Amino acid sequence: MPGHVSKTDGPDPDPTEYLFVSPEMRNMDLEKPFDAKKDCWVPNEREGYILGKIEEVDDDIINVLADGESKEWKKDQVHQVNPPKYEKTEDMSNLTFLNDPSVLWNLKDRYYNKLIYTYSGLFCIAVNPYKRFPIYTDRAAKIYIGKRRSEVPPHIFAISDNAYSAMMLNHQNQSMLITGESGAGKTENTKKVIAYFGSVAASTKKKDDKKKNLEDQIVQTNPILEAWGNAKTVRNDNSSRFGKFIRIHFQANGKLSGADIENYLLEKARVISQMSQERSYHIFYNMMSGAIDDLREMCKLSNNIYDYHYVSQGKTTVASIDDVEDMNFAHEAFPILNFSNSERDNVYKITATVMHFGNMKFKQRGREEQAETDGTEAGEVVSELFGIDAEMFFTNLCKPKIKVGAEFVTKGQTEERVYYSVGALSKSIYDRVFKYLFKKCNDTLETGLKRIHFIGVLDIAGFEIFE
Repeated sequence: MPGHVSKTDGPDPDPTEYLFVSPEMRNMDLEKPFDAKKDCWVPNEREGYILGKIEEVDDDIINVLADGESKEWKKDQVHQVNPPKYEKTEDMSNLTFLNDPSVLWNLKDRYYNKLIYTYSGLFCIAVNPYKRFPIYTDRAAKIYIGKRRSEVPPHIFAISDNAYSAMMLNHQNQSMLITGESGAGKTENTKKVIAYFGSVAASTKKKDDKKKNLEDQIVQTNPILEAWGNAKTVRNDNSSRFGKFIRIHFQANGKLSGADIENYLLEKARVISQMSQERSYHIFYNMMSGAIDDLREMCKLSNNIYDYHYVSQGKTTVASIDDVEDMNFAHEAFPILNFSNSERDNVYKITATVMHFGNMKFKQRGREEQAETDGTEAGEVVSELFGIDAEMFFTNLCKPKIKVGAEFVTKGQTEERVYYSVGALSKSIYDRVFKYLFKKCNDTLETGLKRIHFIGVLDIAGFEIFE
């Protein structure tokens, strides 16, 4: 799954170059020419801002030489440059001149040197590198355990450890907000936070690898929730299309005692409709990958995703996602989270009904304002998977009963309205399956141990801004 990294043999790689500014970098920065009176930032259409040198000042008009061109700028468009000692600074609140170009340059300069985390006062800013850096290993975590924020380089682990220390010292609940636009790395950082707490506050030592402990169970909620809740968008191949608030509970001695997860605002419209450059929820394509023997047969699915209109309106494959691997991760997570085989299979079946719903056909009956089925094959498959009577299912779609006063009256439905009903039913069923997965996960993470304090992690779904 995106964000999943299997543990390799041998020692963890050295994370130093991805966390610390090296002495060589520092010396190179200090040797840069700098003129406090002439150096400045000016706007640039391509780069945002570029460095320039002030040639002449005439009241509110400043003549600046930048990029080989001399140009006049208004005074409020020209910004001061920070001294070289602030290059790649870890906390931008320390900058002498805290202006837009200085902030953007510091983030860019650190990013180009593989330093993706930067502080800005109380906030930790992460710039997604879209590649794997060895900064989330046990070796990296040990750098931050029990350390003050000022003693170690910027990292999500430092924020996590500070929250944990504040909880233990002040005996107060703590919360972390992880926000940003789609693709910024919110979900990945949320997973790292959870893994860190699982590492520093492990409730027990593993004696038997076959028996999964609480830390494993908390981490194993990710493959399932991502399969049913994540999808490809225009800008992000693994975008969470829901928000979640995770409470990680601790005992009085600081050890884990459980967790619970609340979900918000699942994007249900994606279940039945996608843009050309997007994809529906990963689970549909995972199930169609053939990774699990007899799964497609059990769910009455063919081997061609294009047989199912609801999930084939946009992209059906994503280069950065291995649907076979993801399906295996999700499938293996079910027993760890104490799902029985029948519960797991029922989740698969009900999820598959959404795909079959899109194949149901209806037609208008003559001149009447009444729809009827135009073939019953897809509806019969849906009924079989639900375990309901097919004829009654069709009747309630085409001639639903509504309550008028104290009586129930049969209401005729047009073809258009029946299709609306099928779409609404598909979205509602998928939403209920998703909520059921949360409920089962929460049941598993309810250990019965005393819950004294918690650290909350709010991961809100990102929005995509097109300009």
